[in-house]
Amino acid sequence: MGKPGAFLTTDRQTHVLRPTDERTRDFDPLYREPGEDVRREQASRCMMCGVAFCQSGISFGRARTSGCPLHNLIPEWNELIYRGRMEAAAERLALTSPLPEFTSRVCPALCEAACNLGTVDGQPVTIHDNERAISDWEWEHGGPARFPAPGRNAPRVTVVGSGPAGLAAAWDLARRGARVTIVERDDRAGGLLMYGIPNMKLEKSIVQRRVDLMESLGIEFRLGVDASRADVAEGLLEESDAVILACGARTPRPLASPGADAAGVVYAVDYLEAATRAVLAGDPENSALSAHGLDVVVIGGGDTGNDCVGTAVRQCARTVRQLEFLPEPPACSRKDNGWPQWPNVKKADYGQQEAIELMGAEMRTWAADTIEVLTDEQGAARGLLVADLDWSDGTPRRIEGSEHEIPAQLVLIACGFTGPEPEVFSSFGAHLSQTASSRPLPIMREPQSHRCALGNNAETGDDAPPCAVFACGDARNGSSLVVSAIADALACAQEVARALEL
Repeated sequence: MGKPGAFLTTDRQTHVLRPTDERTRDFDPLYREPGEDVRREQASRCMMCGVAFCQSGISFGRARTSGCPLHNLIPEWNELIYRGRMEAAAERLALTSPLPEFTSRVCPALCEAACNLGTVDGQPVTIHDNERAISDWEWEHGGPARFPAPGRNAPRVTVVGSGPAGLAAAWDLARRGARVTIVERDDRAGGLLMYGIPNMKLEKSIVQRRVDLMESLGIEFRLGVDASRADVAEGLLEESDAVILACGARTPRPLASPGADAAGVVYAVDYLEAATRAVLAGDPENSALSAHGLDVVVIGGGDTGNDCVGTAVRQCARTVRQLEFLPEPPACSRKDNGWPQWPNVKKADYGQQEAIELMGAEMRTWAADTIEVLTDEQGAARGLLVADLDWSDGTPRRIEGSEHEIPAQLVLIACGFTGPEPEVFSSFGAHLSQTASSRPLPIMREPQSHRCALGNNAETGDDAPPCAVFACGDARNGSSLVVSAIADALACAQEVARALEL
């Protein structure tokens, strides 16, 4: 333990959001980080628990995973921060986490939900901030530890997709000695880190900095390459000893309502991508999909929906509302949702806080069902017909007579994703499950394996190409958190390394 009893005398102090009227005028970082003295003091609060749930990465019941899926050695590097040994803290963090600059910015802090101190007045250790402090210090002092370039005869691995899973798998395999190539269909590397998360939450210079480092270490990036094309996939299979499909779960869940194909109805990721492209071009006010002066409704209450809300506020929307199909969460955890489970409670993230100030009142509606997208004479969206839902018996039922209209010239669909794009898998001879009771996910050769079943027979892999094909991250498991995708990518990289005897 760094400082015995510090958790009894020192209150939790986190990063501070910039004032709303300041941060909503730009796409710059949301937070102001505390200084070194505060960070060391906060790290000293860690109790070095006998059973450190913060690094467990376990799902308790039906709730989201509690504790870090990467199993970061959190108590150990908390003590090192407290003692001012930042280089040692960075080395300890690197043992489990290859991309801490991302997780420390976009992860919802599963570790803090599982912290023992969270049971006392809701004041867990500031693990999320501490991780960012370690990563920022490391980059300020030369960056992550380098490794030698691969030998000329080293096995070749191609990674399809440059999101968090692709970058993590590529980094780990290159570190083990493989010659790694990353193919990406977009014009910039980073996947959802680049185009799916807005700049104020994850600065794009942070993403590019990691890509530049990887290139300097011999990892090749091929941009603008569409691996769903059969000829492209065939070429990659011929030149590789193994292929990893880390292409994410990019198939969006559609809005099943009449009028959903109207002009002005846009998928959330398309909207966020357009906004980021405008920011990268130095002209954030001229996004190809802008909310300026419009009534905006975001359908979906998750992290992506919140990012859409925050982006619409920055684009000077007239009004911003958010609809959630599920019932309103409780203010405090229920008895069946106790620690160390992830708390399913009502909270407002940065974008929602901003929109509430803009609207002057709560702008979220729970238990809302979109019946129809209403259109004008030109066929463009002008509003939504919405009904309230009764969840009292656990099943949603429309409340008769509750139908009402909401003005909306821009409707952003943030209802999640159904799974990976099947064309990418089929181009490599892999198969997705098609059962009605489950999401379409790739079929593995063995239940816990990352290696895909290939060829004409999905069960046996008969007539499969000689190159082994693997899948990881959201492409293997469906849409999840960045930290979960990275953890699965590392497990996949280890399996590939064993197969290639690295």
